[in-house]
Amino acid sequence: MLYAVTMDVSLPPDMDPEVRTDLMTREKTYAQGIQRGGEWPQLWRIVGRTSNLSIFDVESHERLHEILAGLPLYPYLTIEVRPLATHPSKAPDVP
Repeated sequence: MLYAVTMDVSLPPDMDPEVRTDLMTREKTYAQGIQRGGEWPQLWRIVGRTSNLSIFDVESHERLHEILAGLPLYPYLTIEVRPLATHPSKAPDVP
């Protein structure tokens, strides 16, 4: 199942810099592990914002929730999930 997921990050401005660095390091390690496993094939920065647009390819809604809830930044994220389906006008020879 494919999903387009937008994540907006909102860290407290007074967060301890060491805590922030640790959080960001753990986030990157976790996210790259999911990417390497194939369930997070696309990750894009939204220009001008502390946000991303990601494509997930997972077996179920529950698995997507598990991945998102496991993100170290999860408490600081506003997340919008959009399930995707193949469009009937999509050219069959275009990936």
